[in-house]
Amino acid sequence: MRFTRRDLGVAAVAVAATLWATALAQGTSELLGPAVWDWNALPVQETDVGAIRNVVRAPTATLKELEMHITTLNRGLASHPPHRHPNEELVIVREGTVETLSGGTWKRVGPGSIIFNASNSEHALKNVGDTPATYFVINWKSGDTPAQ
Repeated sequence: MRFTRRDLGVAAVAVAATLWATALAQGTSELLGPAVWDWNALPVQETDVGAIRNVVRAPTATLKELEMHITTLNRGLASHPPHRHPNEELVIVREGTVETLSGGTWKRVGPGSIIFNASNSEHALKNVGDTPATYFVINWKSGDTPAQ
C-alpha cells in the first residue's frame, strides 16, 4: 500500500491533535489543596500479599504528582521484587518489623522508622516480623524527576 503526501499530512494532523488533547487533559487536572484523610474512612482493598489503602494521586501547586498509599503486608511476604523508578519516595513504618533494601544492603527497621528511596535506586521491602506490617508510602514527581 502506498501512502500519499495527503495521507501523511492527515496522519500528522491526527497525531498533533491527539498530543494536544492529551496535554490539555493533563494540564486541567485539579490541583490538590488542603486535605485530611481519616484512617477509618479509607477503603481497604485486599491484595495477594495483604491490603492497600489508596489515599491520593494528584498534582499539587509544586509537584507534578503526589501519590500516597498505605500497605499492610502479611507475615513473611514482600510487597514486590527489588525494583527502581525515577520518582523519589518515603516509607514510614506504622507497625511491624520489615527489612528494606537500601543502598544495596538489607536493613531491619520497626515502627516509627523512615525509609527514603532515592530516584532510580534499587529498593524492596519485606515483612520479617511475626505480625502484619503496615507502612505509609509517599511518592512524588517534580519537574526535575527523570522520565525513566
